[in-house]
Amino acid sequence: MKKKRHTLSYLLTPDYIFDTFANVTPEFLNKLGIKALLIDIDNTLAPYEQPEPDKRIQEWFAALEANGIRAALISNNHPPRVELFNRTLGLPAYPDSGKPGSKTILEAMKVMGSSPENTAGLGDQLLTDTLAVHRLDMISIIVPPIKDKTTLFFRFKRWLEKPYIRNYWKTHGGQSTHSEKGSL
Repeated sequence: MKKKRHTLSYLLTPDYIFDTFANVTPEFLNKLGIKALLIDIDNTLAPYEQPEPDKRIQEWFAALEANGIRAALISNNHPPRVELFNRTLGLPAYPDSGKPGSKTILEAMKVMGSSPENTAGLGDQLLTDTLAVHRLDMISIIVPPIKDKTTLFFRFKRWLEKPYIRNYWKTHGGQSTHSEKGSL
């Protein structure tokens, strides 16, 4: 894969935006050649206060597995949260991952036997999730936060993300070209 120029626009503009993680189908991932998916937990799969995956989340992971797509949880949250959420899933899981750093992502890809060319990241934040995978020239898939925090820090982060979300929609003609819809 040819290394891309790491401009700020590239680093923070997602490759795809979907309304919800459930719309990121195995068929879509297979079309992109994705064999492994690195997934954030909080506000991507479930709100912070949901301790364990519900049936919908479990079925989505089962569909990924049935289609040969490996998955790992990559979270900046702490071990108790990640371990409880992962208890029924049994996936490779990386708490305190240090996103947007790449150390944990590289470790997860090694465990899953994947490479940047066939691995994508799924999350809800451009400044952590998109930046982390774009630093390694991987595909970034973003969903709007399920239940965003309203602290000043999070509101500021979301404000910083807005130009890059607009850039995404501008380059995609203001509407989805796949099954993704919505905005952040």
